[in-house]
Amino acid sequence: QVQLVESGGGLVQPGGSLRLSCAASGFTLAYYAIGWFRRAPGKEREGVSAITFSDGSTYYADPVKGRFTVSRDNAKNMVYLQMNSLKPEDTAVYYCAADSSLRKMIQGVPDYWGQGTQVTVSS
Repeated sequence: QVQLVESGGGLVQPGGSLRLSCAASGFTLAYYAIGWFRRAPGKEREGVSAITFSDGSTYYADPVKGRFTVSRDNAKNMVYLQMNSLKPEDTAVYYCAADSSLRKMIQGVPDYWGQGTQVTVSS
């Protein structure tokens, strides 16, 4: 059974940092891409970042470039999103997602989704 579980969300002040984790299980990860998406209040879901398990290639949306870093731990089947210099506009529910097709991930329609974790950036 495919399962993705996010954790690490919480409340942080502007300029602070937070690390999200995504635990993947139930499928072979070698050829998969794992992506991070977010949905802010009153806004559509948007892509944030992605990483491939095969070679560790990374991708970032313009609003988070230079502030967020995605990484993987192949032995633990984990993906992390390190978020630095957080801004109030980063407030959202963050989701990890998986798909064997990088094209589908970039299009925003991956096959598998986690349940989400809340990130709130506020003073």
